[in-house]
Amino acid sequence: MMTRRTFLSAALAMVASGCTGEPTVSGVIPADPGLRPQADPGWDAWVAAFRPRAAAAGIPADVIDGAFRGAGFLPGVVERDRNQTEFRRSFEDYLAIVAPEAKVQAGRAAFARQRGTLAAIEARYGVPAEIVCAIWGVESNYGARRGDIPTISALSTLAYDGRRGAFFESQLLAAMRILQAGDVTAGRMVGSWAGAMGHTQFIPTSYLQSAVDFTGDGRRDIWGEDPTDALASAASYLAGAGWQRGGSWAVEDPAGNLTPDAGGPSFRTGPNFRVIKRYNNSDSYALGVGYLADRIAGGGPLRQGFGPDRYGLTIDQRQDLQRRLTASGFDTGGTDGVIGPNSRAAIAAFQASRGLPATGDPSPALLAML
Repeated sequence: MMTRRTFLSAALAMVASGCTGEPTVSGVIPADPGLRPQADPGWDAWVAAFRPRAAAAGIPADVIDGAFRGAGFLPGVVERDRNQTEFRRSFEDYLAIVAPEAKVQAGRAAFARQRGTLAAIEARYGVPAEIVCAIWGVESNYGARRGDIPTISALSTLAYDGRRGAFFESQLLAAMRILQAGDVTAGRMVGSWAGAMGHTQFIPTSYLQSAVDFTGDGRRDIWGEDPTDALASAASYLAGAGWQRGGSWAVEDPAGNLTPDAGGPSFRTGPNFRVIKRYNNSDSYALGVGYLADRIAGGGPLRQGFGPDRYGLTIDQRQDLQRRLTASGFDTGGTDGVIGPNSRAAIAAFQASRGLPATGDPSPALLAML
């Protein structure tokens, strides 16, 4: 089943690409010039060729024209697509990113603000309010990071670029149908560079499948400041995927059937764990959502710790390493204990400054040196 995080596609029209950079839903044009629509003859030709295919699929000419008014090629999207790093994060690192204590506290505050809405959504769809709130937190940091990149431009760029073009084109057609229904204008249809949109980061096909107008205003609005429709749409998606009322997602258990990190916590997963994976087909994602949900609802941290990583460092030691590197003038970009590209670059720079091989690898010896 397609997840929401895949790229959209396509556009049409022989209209010229008026690449002025149409303001997003927040009125802000992306700061990165590579994420602002730009003129490109190849993209123009692709749009012209796509127009009859879109028309044949039942998209009216005025919708096509409106979708591409102000749209254009986004070189920054191509760059991000081609530079994706394929590696597996440890579950401990994943939790440090998606469910740190600060996000737990922010989630409890967001839950309190939306308590009535979340309760009404749970009553209708049977999905626990804390699960819906956790998805909101993981997907957009409770609405703070919905994305500001024009969806039509992003997805037509990805379709034109050619990698998985047929998929992107199907997503663009779905985006056009959203515009045709009047749920949003092309200028307000913004999201991530890969085409996921709104508070709950739906791709267009998932939107058409599951989005709902919970507020009753005649539009299924997942983009605006009010998260109500987006939260209800996430619950609708999970309900449609088979969420079992009253069923568990997972329980931390020494004899569990899933142990993501050797020596770390083990979980006995329930039927709803597989339903969360329909939203994003990843064990870490489903565990992260479930764990964050439990914490939002008042639960405590995991009982079983993770121990040292392959470099011999615990998460507390990795955080200490990051703090000390940054204090020494080698900025790691944060102190979450995750040794990602920024931390590795900082380590390599420090090593080079000391005349050491610039491996970028952390170690107890490096921590002691700092």
